[in-house]
Amino acid sequence: MRPNKKDELVSKALEVFYRDGFHATGMDKLVVETGVSKTSMYKHFRTKDDLILAALELRDRNFREWFLHRVAEMADTPEGQLIAGFDALAEWFEEDNYRGCMFIKACSEFQEADHPIHQQAARHKQILLEHLTGLARAAGAKDPDCLGSQMLLLKEGAIVSSVLINSGAPARDAKAAAQVLLDQALGHQAA
Repeated sequence: MRPNKKDELVSKALEVFYRDGFHATGMDKLVVETGVSKTSMYKHFRTKDDLILAALELRDRNFREWFLHRVAEMADTPEGQLIAGFDALAEWFEEDNYRGCMFIKACSEFQEADHPIHQQAARHKQILLEHLTGLARAAGAKDPDCLGSQMLLLKEGAIVSSVLINSGAPARDAKAAAQVLLDQALGHQAA
């Protein structure tokens, strides 16, 4: 399989895993959905877990590139970007193919903390936490580690809630809560 065919396989597998879940998607289903034979798949990925890891790596790269770019388009200050992240989430929640966070799903399907898939999903969240903490630090938060953690908690809660209630409203509600936390962390007085 040519490298671009391998990339195409990973991209198609990502779509199937996101739509149907990891455990519910067998190799036979992937053969049908991707149009790639099992033999070709196993030439590049020894196991389904290896293909899942490649799909998660692609999702991580795609999501972070989109999210960080979109937030930077919406706001040009660190404090503005902390809040704009929730507007970006709202846009994501409204997409036709939105089914929640693939990394939350991965952690729920691969619950052992030492499993490579669980660890890769956790790394994605750790990178986002570091980014949010960096924004909190740049904004001048009294305790940037705490504020970064709180922002991630609101983001993750909004994602889970949006799926559970099939609504984009949790992004708006999380944004309002984030503004209160940001104002408090920056020492702003409530109006």
